[in-house]
Amino acid sequence: MSPWPEITQQIQAVTGQSFHPETIDAVGGGCISQSCRIAGGGQRFFVKINSADNEDMFAAEAEGLEEIHRSHTLRVPRPVCWGRHEGHAWLVLEYLDLGVRSASNPDALGCGLAAMHQCSSNQFGWLRNNTIGSTPQINTRSDDWVSFWRTHRLGFQLHLALENDYRGRLQQLGEQLLECVEQFFTGYKPSPSLLHGDLWCGNYAYTGTSEPVLFDPAVYFGDREADLAMTELFGGFPQRFYSAYQHEYQLDSGYNTRKVLYNLYHVLNHLNLFGGSYRQQAEQMMNTLLAEIR
Repeated sequence: MSPWPEITQQIQAVTGQSFHPETIDAVGGGCISQSCRIAGGGQRFFVKINSADNEDMFAAEAEGLEEIHRSHTLRVPRPVCWGRHEGHAWLVLEYLDLGVRSASNPDALGCGLAAMHQCSSNQFGWLRNNTIGSTPQINTRSDDWVSFWRTHRLGFQLHLALENDYRGRLQQLGEQLLECVEQFFTGYKPSPSLLHGDLWCGNYAYTGTSEPVLFDPAVYFGDREADLAMTELFGGFPQRFYSAYQHEYQLDSGYNTRKVLYNLYHVLNHLNLFGGSYRQQAEQMMNTLLAEIR
């Protein structure tokens, strides 16, 4: 059964305005959920649709967007509503005209992210678990960043890899690394910064007025270096972005080593989601890290 009557009814109930979709257009770019733009009567919304068991994933995404919005730093599409009906779950967001790279403003993006990372908390983690891609991401609060990263990031992904039958050298290197994670933090004590959590080049864009916008977050409070590291993993961001960020919030000299540790989490996640060459990449990263402390 089509979810659109239920979605339309919920939009009307939340906004208090009559809404009758005249067009429903598929929007490309996502690999987890079906994305659509619905419009009618001068109103437009962006809608993600997935199976009914993903309602909690959408609820966590909505709360993550609101967390970033409350920081008053970088713009995000505001959640309108989310829910489920029979076989479908959905998330309805504010519709923004995005993807205009000619209107790019990497300086504003770098400065905005630096400001966002200065929004702090008294603990690492977050108020709820969410997802990284379609993988569960555990955000149990902790006072100890090294323990948090060892248990809820690297350890969690290595356990998933074992369940997915990735054994042998990957697990051997992983165990060695888990035993000595604290050595990468000698003389460095990160603060719990508000993180986007999945900050690759496909999760930001600009409006037609050059305002940077973040979307598809996997929010938690953690070491800001983890966000910066991911910006370098899949294609990288413009150099002006990094210059603007560093001007506002200087990075520690150990970042170039720790960024490999932080990106290992995402490479292991891609291994668990997609397999393929990510195993070799993960093992190479582990060898690089272990060589740093031997």
